[in-house]
Amino acid sequence: MSTLYGHLFPAYREYAELTDEARVDWLRRDRWISLPQAEAALCHLEDLVIYPPRGRMPCLLLFGSTGMGKTEIVSRFSKLHAPQFDIRTGLSRMPVLLVQMPPEPTEDQFYTELLTALNCVELSSLSVRSMRAEARHLLAEVETKVLVLDEIDKMLAGTPRQQRVFLNTIRFLTNDLKIPIVCAGTEEARMAVLTDPNLADRFGAFELMPWCNDHALRQLLASFSGLLPLRRPSRLDTVEARQRLLALTQGVTGRIFRLIEAAAVAAIRDGQEMLDAASFDAKDVTLPLVSMYASAGKRKTIGRAIL
Repeated sequence: MSTLYGHLFPAYREYAELTDEARVDWLRRDRWISLPQAEAALCHLEDLVIYPPRGRMPCLLLFGSTGMGKTEIVSRFSKLHAPQFDIRTGLSRMPVLLVQMPPEPTEDQFYTELLTALNCVELSSLSVRSMRAEARHLLAEVETKVLVLDEIDKMLAGTPRQQRVFLNTIRFLTNDLKIPIVCAGTEEARMAVLTDPNLADRFGAFELMPWCNDHALRQLLASFSGLLPLRRPSRLDTVEARQRLLALTQGVTGRIFRLIEAAAVAAIRDGQEMLDAASFDAKDVTLPLVSMYASAGKRKTIGRAIL
């Protein structure tokens, strides 16, 4: 098997032996792939965990276009600091608390999401004031070191007053608990945070940039060639393959991953068992929706599946 599938990394060669449907299932499962920007972001986040309490705690805004992997990064960060149960005290420690922003950025909905993440129940009878007090108490009790708020651009769905209240809430929590707060969102979220000068002054910014045709992209595609469970060597590290991939995805991480996944599934099912520049134009490959506009005038995209 090592000779037959020598183009794959040793740890992944066994997957090429699976049935077609088992390989398709493997391709569609979530897995963490270490990427340079993601690892750099995680290093910034790890620095916040060990930051000693002080009067003005540093905060971080992780931002970038939709699909650049913000949620995956903060989820990975949360898993690396999963809750731990202390048998001696009978309490759980939650060093990193990940909270999803509610659809509407009202104070009561925000604290409801926060308390739910803290495993609280029976919240319907609590007033906003009570929820605020309970959140402060529990965050201290479980020894939260970093509070992470994902998709904070949802706050833009609120009125100007609701947005101001939400930003004031962030400032209140970091002041009161003396913990860093990490916000993940889009460029619009960055602009929203900048509307509060006192809060913006505390935030560092880490932007996830789209991929371009450089050495990092070549490394990424070489990695895919070595881990996708295809039985023939792929030819992704060519000028044509890189250019076509970027044209179809605009360099957005999520689109790249979904396009390669779709192309790999098609290569398994049609027996090609490898990827090259032409693979992205196979009739069974589901394209990113944005590629419909990038390929304006190319009638061959009409009638094909658009993701």
